[in-house]
Amino acid sequence: MSQLFTSPFDRDSPASDVIEGVDLSGRRAVVTGANSGIGVETARALAAGGAEVTLAVRRPEAGERVAADLRKATGNEAIRVARLDVADLESVRAFTVAWRGPLHVLINNAGIMMPPDLERGIGGHEQQFATNYLGHFALILGLHRALADAERARLVSVSSSGHLFSPVVFDDIDFRFRPYDALTAYGQSKTAQVLLAVEVQRRWAGEGITANALHPGAIATNLQRHTGGLRTPEPYRKTVEQGAATSVFLAASPLVEGVGGRYFEDVNEAPLVDTRPTRLGVPGVARYALDPANAERLWQLASDIVR
Repeated sequence: MSQLFTSPFDRDSPASDVIEGVDLSGRRAVVTGANSGIGVETARALAAGGAEVTLAVRRPEAGERVAADLRKATGNEAIRVARLDVADLESVRAFTVAWRGPLHVLINNAGIMMPPDLERGIGGHEQQFATNYLGHFALILGLHRALADAERARLVSVSSSGHLFSPVVFDDIDFRFRPYDALTAYGQSKTAQVLLAVEVQRRWAGEGITANALHPGAIATNLQRHTGGLRTPEPYRKTVEQGAATSVFLAASPLVEGVGGRYFEDVNEAPLVDTRPTRLGVPGVARYALDPANAERLWQLASDIVR
């Protein structure tokens, strides 16, 4: 592993600090799940930097309200809304077919967390894996040409420290043999999102596409609706502005130009760990989540499902 990438920012840095002085004029960005939580703050920061931002959301009517607020707050009128449900392949395909022109930034931010009962989504696959990984996989395939046409595109995959609870269990991704456990399934889907960035970097770096994954931190959002709210102790929590900072950094900062296939948290690259940390606030990315063989195997598996 190469030397860890460090930045002048830390866990307390808000997205507004990360974007300060960065000119995104002429650049086009898509943020999935941008109608609440860190998705909104990510879109806000990119728009403040001058980017044309598309809020890709399941409920366009809610997205339009967010867009109106963001236009007023940033003074940027180039904020649009498009329907996208990453849990539905037809919706993903409709979005990608409708896209025109280059795409400079794609932030895979949408997701679900720990539904209590086993549910199935795309192709009959476990719902968290289907939504968090397969839907975004189909999205990047459909937008591949748009990203390549941008020449210096960035793909940002929002994962979680939850990936430390499970690798991708290739022999039973869909819990057809082992008992369903919501946290294990969530962890597997978040590992898959890291592996997505790893494989995109390997396959598409030659086309000018850079990909990274990240853990945003513990932030109280709608994501925890199945878990009774955020249970992380107060000292380890972040605001939504702080939670969006790492996504914005990877999407927009010139400091990370050309750096790819890595996992970040607190706006810095995370160290490799071989055991799940037992204390909160201890950084780390599991070796299995950056393993190139795992990344390639998962890509091939997903290709067979969504194509």
